[in-house]
Amino acid sequence: MQVSIGFHRDAIDDWQGLTDFTLEAERMGVTTAWTAEAWAHDAATPLAYLAAKTDRIRLGAGIFQVGTRTPALLGMTAMALDSMSGGRFVLGLGTSGPQVIEGWHGVRFDRPVRRTRELIEIVRLVASGERLTYEGEIHRLPLPESQGRGIRPSVGPAEFPIYLASLGPRNLELTGELCDGWIGAAFIPETADVFFDRIRAGAERAGRSFDDIDLQAPVAVEFGDDVDEIAKRHARGYAFTFGAMGSRSDNFYLNAFARQGYADEGREVQRLWLEGDREAAADRVPVELALKTNLLGTDEMIRERLRVYRDAGVTTLRAGVRGQSLAERLDNLGRLIDLVEAVSAE
Repeated sequence: MQVSIGFHRDAIDDWQGLTDFTLEAERMGVTTAWTAEAWAHDAATPLAYLAAKTDRIRLGAGIFQVGTRTPALLGMTAMALDSMSGGRFVLGLGTSGPQVIEGWHGVRFDRPVRRTRELIEIVRLVASGERLTYEGEIHRLPLPESQGRGIRPSVGPAEFPIYLASLGPRNLELTGELCDGWIGAAFIPETADVFFDRIRAGAERAGRSFDDIDLQAPVAVEFGDDVDEIAKRHARGYAFTFGAMGSRSDNFYLNAFARQGYADEGREVQRLWLEGDREAAADRVPVELALKTNLLGTDEMIRERLRVYRDAGVTTLRAGVRGQSLAERLDNLGRLIDLVEAVSAE
Protein backbone atom coordinates (compact mmCIF):
# COMPACT_ATOMS: atom_id res chain seq x y z
CA MET A 1 0.00 0.00 0.00
CA GLN A 2 0.96 3.59 -0.58
CA VAL A 3 0.15 6.69 1.45
CA SER A 4 -1.36 9.91 0.13
CA ILE A 5 -2.54 12.91 2.10
CA GLY A 6 -5.77 14.87 1.84
CA PHE A 7 -6.71 18.38 2.81
CA HIS A 8 -10.17 18.91 4.25
CA ARG A 9 -13.00 20.50 2.31
CA ASP A 10 -13.00 23.51 4.67
CA ALA A 11 -11.05 26.63 3.78
CA ILE A 12 -7.25 26.49 4.03
CA ASP A 13 -6.25 29.31 6.37
CA ASP A 14 -2.54 28.56 6.84
CA TRP A 15 -0.84 28.46 3.46
CA GLN A 16 2.67 28.35 4.87
CA GLY A 17 1.69 25.44 7.10
CA LEU A 18 0.16 23.70 4.08
CA THR A 19 3.41 24.20 2.18
CA ASP A 20 5.61 22.96 5.01
CA PHE A 21 3.48 19.88 5.61
CA THR A 22 3.35 19.00 1.90
CA LEU A 23 7.08 19.49 1.38
CA GLU A 24 7.91 17.24 4.30
CA ALA A 25 5.35 14.68 3.13
CA GLU A 26 7.03 14.76 -0.27
CA ARG A 27 10.39 14.07 1.38
CA MET A 28 8.87 11.13 3.29
CA GLY A 29 7.66 9.51 0.08
CA VAL A 30 3.95 10.32 0.17
CA THR A 31 2.61 9.72 -3.33
CA THR A 32 -0.10 12.37 -3.75
CA ALA A 33 -1.49 15.47 -2.05
CA TRP A 34 -5.24 15.92 -2.64
CA THR A 35 -7.22 19.12 -2.32
CA ALA A 36 -10.99 19.23 -1.88
CA GLU A 37 -13.92 21.24 -3.16
CA ALA A 38 -17.22 21.79 -1.39
CA TRP A 39 -18.34 25.29 -0.41
CA ALA A 40 -15.04 26.89 0.57
CA HIS A 41 -11.96 27.06 -1.67
CA ASP A 42 -11.99 25.49 -5.10
CA ALA A 43 -9.83 22.42 -5.79
CA ALA A 44 -7.64 23.91 -8.54
CA THR A 45 -6.14 27.05 -7.01
CA PRO A 46 -4.40 25.34 -4.05
CA LEU A 47 -2.89 22.83 -6.48
CA ALA A 48 -1.47 25.62 -8.60
CA TYR A 49 0.05 27.08 -5.43
CA LEU A 50 1.57 23.72 -4.44
CA ALA A 51 2.82 23.06 -7.96
CA ALA A 52 5.20 25.99 -7.56
CA LYS A 53 6.42 24.76 -4.17
CA THR A 54 6.95 21.03 -4.75
CA ASP A 55 9.03 18.88 -7.07
CA ARG A 56 7.96 15.21 -6.97
CA ILE A 57 4.69 14.63 -5.15
CA ARG A 58 1.64 14.19 -7.36
CA LEU A 59 -1.08 16.82 -7.01
CA GLY A 60 -4.67 15.62 -7.11
CA ALA A 61 -8.00 17.41 -7.32
CA GLY A 62 -10.12 15.40 -4.95
CA ILE A 63 -12.60 16.38 -6.27
CA PHE A 64 -13.76 18.68 -9.01
CA GLN A 65 -17.56 18.66 -8.84
CA VAL A 66 -19.25 17.36 -11.99
CA GLY A 67 -21.62 19.88 -13.57
CA THR A 68 -20.05 23.02 -12.14
CA ARG A 69 -17.74 23.68 -15.11
CA THR A 70 -18.15 23.09 -18.80
CA PRO A 71 -16.24 19.99 -19.93
CA ALA A 72 -13.93 22.06 -22.12
CA LEU A 73 -13.11 24.44 -19.25
CA LEU A 74 -12.33 21.50 -16.99
CA GLY A 75 -10.06 20.08 -19.68
CA MET A 76 -8.28 23.44 -19.99
CA THR A 77 -7.82 23.64 -16.21
CA ALA A 78 -6.50 20.09 -16.06
CA MET A 79 -3.98 20.73 -18.84
CA ALA A 80 -2.80 23.93 -17.16
CA LEU A 81 -2.28 22.16 -13.82
CA ASP A 82 -0.55 19.26 -15.51
CA SER A 83 1.77 21.63 -17.37
CA MET A 84 2.72 23.79 -14.40
CA SER A 85 3.35 20.73 -12.21
CA GLY A 86 5.55 19.02 -14.79
CA GLY A 87 3.14 16.15 -15.36
CA ARG A 88 2.25 15.50 -11.72
CA PHE A 89 -1.45 16.35 -11.89
CA VAL A 90 -4.24 13.87 -11.11
CA LEU A 91 -7.79 14.75 -12.14
CA GLY A 92 -10.29 13.64 -9.52
CA LEU A 93 -14.00 13.95 -10.30
CA GLY A 94 -17.20 13.36 -8.38
CA THR A 95 -20.88 14.17 -8.65
CA SER A 96 -21.25 15.69 -5.17
CA GLY A 97 -24.98 15.80 -4.40
CA PRO A 98 -28.17 17.81 -4.99
CA GLN A 99 -27.75 20.01 -1.91
CA VAL A 100 -24.42 21.41 -3.10
CA ILE A 101 -24.91 21.29 -6.86
CA GLU A 102 -28.41 22.77 -6.83
CA GLY A 103 -28.14 24.86 -3.66
CA TRP A 104 -24.64 26.32 -3.98
CA HIS A 105 -24.07 26.28 -7.75
CA GLY A 106 -27.63 26.59 -8.99
CA VAL A 107 -27.16 23.73 -11.46
CA ARG A 108 -29.66 20.90 -11.79
CA PHE A 109 -28.46 17.58 -10.39
CA ASP A 110 -29.57 15.75 -13.50
CA ARG A 111 -28.45 12.30 -14.76
CA PRO A 112 -25.19 12.41 -12.76
CA VAL A 113 -23.74 9.12 -14.05
CA ARG A 114 -24.38 10.01 -17.69
CA ARG A 115 -23.03 13.50 -17.11
CA THR A 116 -19.87 12.05 -15.54
CA ARG A 117 -19.30 9.72 -18.48
CA GLU A 118 -19.62 12.51 -21.02
CA LEU A 119 -17.40 14.80 -18.96
CA ILE A 120 -14.60 12.22 -18.84
CA GLU A 121 -14.87 11.53 -22.56
CA ILE A 122 -14.79 15.23 -23.48
CA VAL A 123 -11.90 16.04 -21.14
CA ARG A 124 -9.89 13.26 -22.76
CA LEU A 125 -10.74 14.66 -26.19
CA VAL A 126 -9.56 18.11 -25.11
CA ALA A 127 -6.33 16.66 -23.73
CA SER A 128 -5.71 14.63 -26.90
CA GLY A 129 -5.07 17.76 -28.94
CA GLU A 130 -7.65 16.75 -31.53
CA ARG A 131 -10.46 18.96 -32.83
CA LEU A 132 -13.28 18.99 -30.28
CA THR A 133 -16.51 17.52 -31.63
CA TYR A 134 -18.82 15.41 -29.51
CA GLU A 135 -22.34 13.98 -29.82
CA GLY A 136 -23.73 13.04 -26.42
CA GLU A 137 -27.07 12.93 -24.69
CA ILE A 138 -26.21 15.97 -22.57
CA HIS A 139 -23.33 17.66 -24.38
CA ARG A 140 -23.15 18.36 -28.11
CA LEU A 141 -20.09 20.17 -29.38
CA PRO A 142 -20.30 22.37 -31.35
CA LEU A 143 -23.75 23.42 -30.19
CA PRO A 144 -26.30 22.45 -32.87
CA GLU A 145 -27.94 25.19 -34.90
CA SER A 146 -25.39 27.72 -33.70
CA GLN A 147 -22.42 29.66 -35.00
CA GLY A 148 -20.10 27.37 -33.08
CA ARG A 149 -17.44 25.33 -34.80
CA GLY A 150 -15.18 22.46 -33.81
CA ILE A 151 -12.00 23.92 -32.35
CA ARG A 152 -8.63 22.30 -31.96
CA PRO A 153 -6.91 23.09 -28.62
CA SER A 154 -3.85 25.29 -29.00
CA VAL A 155 -2.00 23.40 -26.24
CA GLY A 156 -1.39 19.74 -25.59
CA PRO A 157 -1.63 16.92 -26.04
CA ALA A 158 -1.44 15.96 -22.38
CA GLU A 159 -1.93 12.78 -20.40
CA PHE A 160 -3.02 12.70 -16.78
CA PRO A 161 -4.77 10.00 -14.74
CA ILE A 162 -8.47 10.38 -13.99
CA TYR A 163 -9.91 9.18 -10.69
CA LEU A 164 -13.58 9.02 -9.82
CA ALA A 165 -15.16 9.42 -6.40
CA SER A 166 -18.04 6.97 -6.66
CA LEU A 167 -20.40 5.32 -4.18
CA GLY A 168 -23.45 4.09 -6.09
CA PRO A 169 -23.39 0.85 -8.10
CA ARG A 170 -23.62 2.41 -11.57
CA ASN A 171 -20.98 5.03 -10.81
CA LEU A 172 -18.67 2.37 -9.39
CA GLU A 173 -19.00 0.41 -12.63
CA LEU A 174 -18.21 3.58 -14.57
CA THR A 175 -15.05 3.91 -12.50
CA GLY A 176 -13.94 0.46 -13.56
CA GLU A 177 -14.83 1.11 -17.18
CA LEU A 178 -13.14 4.50 -17.71
CA CYS A 179 -10.90 5.55 -14.85
CA ASP A 180 -7.36 5.04 -13.57
CA GLY A 181 -8.32 5.18 -9.91
CA TRP A 182 -11.11 5.21 -7.35
CA ILE A 183 -11.47 7.82 -4.61
CA GLY A 184 -13.30 5.99 -1.83
CA ALA A 185 -15.60 7.24 0.88
CA ALA A 186 -17.90 5.59 3.43
CA PHE A 187 -15.56 2.61 3.14
CA ILE A 188 -15.27 -0.35 5.51
CA PRO A 189 -12.55 -2.78 4.41
CA GLU A 190 -14.41 -5.80 5.78
CA THR A 191 -17.15 -5.11 3.22
CA ALA A 192 -14.89 -3.90 0.41
CA ASP A 193 -16.65 -6.13 -2.12
CA VAL A 194 -19.67 -3.81 -1.95
CA PHE A 195 -17.46 -1.39 -3.90
CA PHE A 196 -14.83 -3.53 -5.58
CA ASP A 197 -17.20 -6.06 -7.17
CA ARG A 198 -18.89 -3.25 -9.09
CA ILE A 199 -15.60 -1.64 -10.12
CA ARG A 200 -14.36 -5.05 -11.27
CA ALA A 201 -17.54 -5.63 -13.29
CA GLY A 202 -17.11 -2.31 -15.09
CA ALA A 203 -13.46 -3.02 -15.82
CA GLU A 204 -14.17 -6.49 -17.18
CA ARG A 205 -16.99 -5.22 -19.37
CA ALA A 206 -14.57 -2.70 -20.91
CA GLY A 207 -11.81 -5.30 -21.37
CA ARG A 208 -9.65 -3.68 -18.72
CA SER A 209 -7.74 -5.19 -15.80
CA PHE A 210 -9.15 -4.47 -12.35
CA ASP A 211 -5.59 -4.77 -11.01
CA ASP A 212 -4.56 -1.65 -12.95
CA ILE A 213 -6.97 0.57 -10.99
CA ASP A 214 -5.66 2.42 -7.93
CA LEU A 215 -8.13 1.78 -5.09
CA GLN A 216 -7.83 4.63 -2.62
CA ALA A 217 -9.52 4.55 0.78
CA PRO A 218 -9.83 7.56 3.11
CA VAL A 219 -8.75 7.25 6.74
CA ALA A 220 -8.42 9.65 9.63
CA VAL A 221 -5.26 8.81 11.56
CA GLU A 222 -4.97 9.46 15.28
CA PHE A 223 -2.55 7.75 17.65
CA GLY A 224 -3.36 7.45 21.33
CA ASP A 225 -3.96 5.11 24.26
CA ASP A 226 -7.41 6.39 25.22
CA VAL A 227 -9.08 4.49 22.41
CA ASP A 228 -12.62 4.90 23.73
CA GLU A 229 -12.35 8.69 23.78
CA ILE A 230 -10.75 8.86 20.34
CA ALA A 231 -13.28 6.50 18.77
CA LYS A 232 -16.29 8.22 20.31
CA ARG A 233 -15.10 11.59 19.06
CA HIS A 234 -14.64 10.33 15.51
CA ALA A 235 -17.96 8.47 15.59
CA ARG A 236 -19.84 11.63 16.53
CA GLY A 237 -18.58 13.26 13.34
CA TYR A 238 -20.65 10.84 11.27
CA ALA A 239 -23.83 12.47 12.53
CA PHE A 240 -23.13 15.34 10.12
CA THR A 241 -22.48 12.85 7.30
CA PHE A 242 -25.77 11.02 7.85
CA GLY A 243 -27.84 14.06 8.69
CA ALA A 244 -26.50 16.95 6.64
CA MET A 245 -24.62 15.56 3.61
CA GLY A 246 -27.77 14.85 1.64
CA SER A 247 -31.52 14.97 2.03
CA ARG A 248 -33.81 12.45 3.71
CA SER A 249 -34.33 10.70 0.37
CA ASP A 250 -30.88 11.22 -1.22
CA ASN A 251 -27.85 10.70 0.99
CA PHE A 252 -25.23 8.77 -0.96
CA TYR A 253 -22.97 8.26 2.08
CA LEU A 254 -25.80 6.86 4.16
CA ASN A 255 -26.82 4.59 1.30
CA ALA A 256 -23.27 3.26 1.03
CA PHE A 257 -23.10 2.48 4.74
CA ALA A 258 -26.54 0.85 4.51
CA ARG A 259 -25.20 -1.54 1.88
CA GLN A 260 -22.46 -2.43 4.37
CA GLY A 261 -24.83 -3.33 7.21
CA TYR A 262 -25.57 -0.01 8.91
CA ALA A 263 -28.98 0.83 7.47
CA ASP A 264 -30.95 0.93 10.72
CA GLU A 265 -28.33 2.83 12.70
CA GLY A 266 -27.75 5.30 9.89
CA ARG A 267 -31.44 6.04 9.38
CA GLU A 268 -31.93 6.62 13.09
CA VAL A 269 -29.00 9.04 13.21
CA GLN A 270 -30.41 10.83 10.18
CA ARG A 271 -33.88 11.04 11.77
CA LEU A 272 -32.53 12.57 14.98
CA TRP A 273 -30.40 15.08 13.07
CA LEU A 274 -33.22 16.20 10.79
CA GLU A 275 -35.53 16.58 13.79
CA GLY A 276 -33.00 19.00 15.29
CA ASP A 277 -31.55 16.80 18.06
CA ARG A 278 -27.96 16.85 16.90
CA GLU A 279 -26.47 15.77 20.20
CA ALA A 280 -28.67 12.68 20.29
CA ALA A 281 -27.78 11.98 16.66
CA ALA A 282 -24.07 12.14 17.44
CA ASP A 283 -24.51 9.88 20.47
CA ARG A 284 -26.37 7.33 18.35
CA VAL A 285 -23.53 6.71 15.87
CA PRO A 286 -21.98 3.29 16.58
CA VAL A 287 -18.44 3.66 17.91
CA GLU A 288 -17.37 0.63 15.90
CA LEU A 289 -18.07 2.60 12.74
CA ALA A 290 -15.27 5.01 13.60
CA LEU A 291 -12.90 2.15 14.39
CA LYS A 292 -13.70 0.35 11.14
CA THR A 293 -13.35 3.36 8.84
CA ASN A 294 -10.27 5.01 10.34
CA LEU A 295 -6.88 4.24 11.85
CA LEU A 296 -7.27 5.03 15.55
CA GLY A 297 -5.48 4.00 18.73
CA THR A 298 -2.16 2.37 19.51
CA ASP A 299 0.51 1.36 17.03
CA GLU A 300 -0.52 -2.29 17.34
CA MET A 301 -4.20 -1.50 16.76
CA ILE A 302 -3.38 0.54 13.68
CA ARG A 303 -1.02 -2.16 12.42
CA GLU A 304 -3.82 -4.71 12.65
CA ARG A 305 -6.23 -2.43 10.79
CA LEU A 306 -3.63 -1.84 8.08
CA ARG A 307 -3.51 -5.59 7.51
CA VAL A 308 -7.28 -5.58 6.99
CA TYR A 309 -7.02 -2.77 4.42
CA ARG A 310 -4.15 -4.55 2.68
CA ASP A 311 -5.98 -7.87 2.54
CA ALA A 312 -9.13 -6.16 1.22
CA GLY A 313 -7.17 -4.97 -1.81
CA VAL A 314 -6.75 -1.28 -1.00
CA THR A 315 -3.70 0.06 -2.84
CA THR A 316 -3.52 3.61 -1.43
CA LEU A 317 -4.54 5.17 1.88
CA ARG A 318 -5.58 8.82 1.77
CA ALA A 319 -4.61 9.86 5.26
CA GLY A 320 -5.97 12.77 7.25
CA VAL A 321 -3.32 12.95 9.93
CA ARG A 322 -4.21 14.55 13.27
CA GLY A 323 -1.90 16.60 15.49
CA GLN A 324 -1.92 19.72 17.63
CA SER A 325 1.02 21.24 15.75
CA LEU A 326 2.83 20.88 12.45
CA ALA A 327 5.60 18.95 14.17
CA GLU A 328 3.12 16.53 15.73
CA ARG A 329 1.28 16.00 12.45
CA LEU A 330 4.54 15.26 10.67
CA ASP A 331 5.63 12.93 13.44
CA ASN A 332 2.34 11.05 13.15
CA LEU A 333 2.61 10.93 9.36
CA GLY A 334 6.08 9.39 9.64
CA ARG A 335 4.77 6.94 12.21
CA LEU A 336 2.00 5.89 9.84
CA ILE A 337 4.37 5.49 6.89
CA ASP A 338 6.65 3.24 8.96
CA LEU A 339 3.69 1.03 9.88
CA VAL A 340 2.41 0.88 6.30
CA GLU A 341 5.84 -0.09 5.01
CA ALA A 342 6.18 -2.79 7.66
CA VAL A 343 2.76 -4.27 6.88
CA SER A 344 3.31 -4.09 3.13
CA ALA A 345 6.59 -5.97 3.53
CA GLU A 346 5.04 -8.86 5.46
